[in-house]
Amino acid sequence: MERSEEMRLAGKVAIITGGSRGIGRAMALAFAQEGAKVVVVGRNKSRCQEVFAQISRSGGTAISIQADVSKEADVAAMVSQIKEKFKRIDILVNNAAVNLPFREVIELTLDEWNWVIATNLTGPFLCSRAVLPLMIAQRSGKIINMASLGGRQGAAGRAPYRPAKAAIINFTECLAAEVKEHGIDVNAICPGVVATDMMSEITGGKVPSYAMPLEDIASVAVFLASDESRSVTGTAIDVLGLSNPVFGVQASVTRKK
Repeated sequence: MERSEEMRLAGKVAIITGGSRGIGRAMALAFAQEGAKVVVVGRNKSRCQEVFAQISRSGGTAISIQADVSKEADVAAMVSQIKEKFKRIDILVNNAAVNLPFREVIELTLDEWNWVIATNLTGPFLCSRAVLPLMIAQRSGKIINMASLGGRQGAAGRAPYRPAKAAIINFTECLAAEVKEHGIDVNAICPGVVATDMMSEITGGKVPSYAMPLEDIASVAVFLASDESRSVTGTAIDVLGLSNPVFGVQASVTRKK
């Protein structure tokens, strides 16, 4: 792993939930590239360990923790383990999320609804609440919540995913207002169409040609995690690429290098 001359996250301890694949994995690698000590969190132990191993082979510092962020006990154990290992937590990225294939509300089961809400909304609440005492004591911290373009507008067949992401934007604003006095910044990222495993799964492998690479989202997360974003808080940043609705039919154009 090549290191930049001035690493933007040097010495910072960063938790990436859902860090074993997709955007989370890209962020874990990018954060390590910038000098962070990365905690890769996910439900799949082997995939988390693979990301940990990749970071370690490249000369970075990381640990992997198997945890389900929708479970209060898992979150408490995760934070306890990190505190014991690193003594501090500087950055929390609430990235873990699940989704369903196209499903109209009339077809949704309560278990499906609860599953998505528990991971996509309750998870960020539990993780944020768990790290806040340490960040408040440090008088510093960065919390980054992964929302979505879908959190800006509803669409058929996309409940409860889009409602959960809309709530994440509002949760970000609420939390930012509460903790700014403690030196903690809270922001959200709203990606458009990204070439992720989840996108492939919910579309039956039909990922649009204009989908953004994972690294485009990771680079925004690095900015929000760094000191460069000290004047940015309580904000949801759209990262849409050619999936930006203003482009309309132009979004079918393949991304130009």
